[in-house]
Amino acid sequence: MPPSALRDRKRERTRRALLEAAVELFEHRGYEETTVADIAAAAEVGTRTFFNYFASKEELLFPEPDDRVRAAVAAMASRRAGERPVEVLLRALRAAGDNPGDHLVDDLHARIAAVRARVSRTVPAVSGRAAHAQLVAQREIGRQLHVAFPDEFDEVGAAALVGAVVGAVSGALTVLFQQPVSGTDDGERLQRRIHETTSRVLQPWLAAPRA
Repeated sequence: MPPSALRDRKRERTRRALLEAAVELFEHRGYEETTVADIAAAAEVGTRTFFNYFASKEELLFPEPDDRVRAAVAAMASRRAGERPVEVLLRALRAAGDNPGDHLVDDLHARIAAVRARVSRTVPAVSGRAAHAQLVAQREIGRQLHVAFPDEFDEVGAAALVGAVVGAVSGALTVLFQQPVSGTDDGERLQRRIHETTSRVLQPWLAAPRA
């Protein structure tokens, strides 16, 4: 394996170790009670190494936001013949990672989503960052929905549909994450609860008859 590939793999392992350490501490100690030094120590690196990967503790809750939007755009571009706009939209939102469900095959990302939802209710900096990230993603996804279905939506209509779906899911998940967390709520069980909740919320759109 070339040295550059080995370096990339090492960087990815270190980055994931920092994310895993952070989520573990956030879940058991609390977000505000956890320091950057705590996270670095738990990942067995120095604080200088931490800042080589993340600009702040807050950034740990928003890994790769641009990648999520790109995944959503790619999902819309790969739409199948006869696929309804709402079906394309739901695939895009799942790919974007802000509509937790089937796409959360990684326990770590499911746990990050849950921590982010909880922390956003009490920490203004995280709440503002989450709102801005969601707004940017919604705007781009809405624009792509209009491009994909220009005969069915103008820009306003596409933005309205995206906002309605995202709002419905966000509201449901906010209530879900407010519920007490038991010791048995591991990543797999959390994913199942998220999927069940979002599926129930999205059922009216999925059950709507084809035009």
